[in-house]
Amino acid sequence: MATISTVRIQSEPFDVAAEAVKITRGRTDAGAVVTFTGICRGDENGEPIAALTLEHYPGMAETEIESHVAEAAARWPLIGVTVIHRYGRLVPGEDIMMVVTVSSHRAAAFEAADFLMDYLKTRAPFWKQVEKAGATTWVEAKAEDDAAAERWTTGKPEAAE
Repeated sequence: MATISTVRIQSEPFDVAAEAVKITRGRTDAGAVVTFTGICRGDENGEPIAALTLEHYPGMAETEIESHVAEAAARWPLIGVTVIHRYGRLVPGEDIMMVVTVSSHRAAAFEAADFLMDYLKTRAPFWKQVEKAGATTWVEAKAEDDAAAERWTTGKPEAAE
């Protein structure tokens, strides 16, 4: 059976629980659901953050994320995947993005979610600006995030059946 997937980029808040229920409703083959939600932090390196603004190219961002969802579905036995990423100005405490992975087995659901999170953190086509003390700066890529994502290309971690 094909993996059911949803990719949305939106400015509006989302409901994580409702999305998890939506992707598993009526399924008896699901043995594991993993959800991850990224939340806007209130500080960076000890400095308060007023807001985080995310920009993207509509159409291109969805296509790029969909290709990585397809890669996850090829690597792990997934039943369903949902990725929702917000754009616009977000204040501390607001949800930024979410990933839901569903599989018959927990290892596959966890590993696929981890793979997608590493991709979204390092390669998804979003640009971030952070507002601190009246100044706005672009967020630079972090070497530790790139190193985490590199593990998916140097080997092929697979879930146990």
